[in-house]
Amino acid sequence: MKLNTLVTFSALAFALPTLAFAQSAADTNGDGVLTIEEVQAVVPDVDANGFAAMDANGDGALDQDEVAIAQEAGLLPSTNG
Repeated sequence: MKLNTLVTFSALAFALPTLAFAQSAADTNGDGVLTIEEVQAVVPDVDANGFAAMDANGDGALDQDEVAIAQEAGLLPSTNG
């Protein structure tokens, strides 16, 4: 894993207290997924490579499953805590 990607993931882990808002407050258009723009509005340090690493199906958006997988992998903070 590239150093930039690790730094981005580290920034995510410390910048977001929880990701419970992932399908609510950060989801500004209410479509149930997070685009890179929505994520960057909360965590400006997320770049295209970091986002792509979390976007498992490559559709340009993070759904609840992708957020959960990223949390389990330690790439995003847990919602229960």
